[in-house]
Amino acid sequence: MKMRKKSDLPQKTCQTCGLPFAWRKKWAKDWENVRYCSDRCRRERQKRPGSTTG
Repeated sequence: MKMRKKSDLPQKTCQTCGLPFAWRKKWAKDWENVRYCSDRCRRERQKRPGSTTG
């Protein structure tokens, strides 16, 4: 498999921190549902009062 530059990978914006993050191989099967750049951002989102999950 040929290596790709990180700038060539798809990107999304994290819903918690607002920073852009790039596709990772571990997200390949579920990329459409990835919303957070890290576990920390996912946990922080759940801690916020009035946040909706799902």
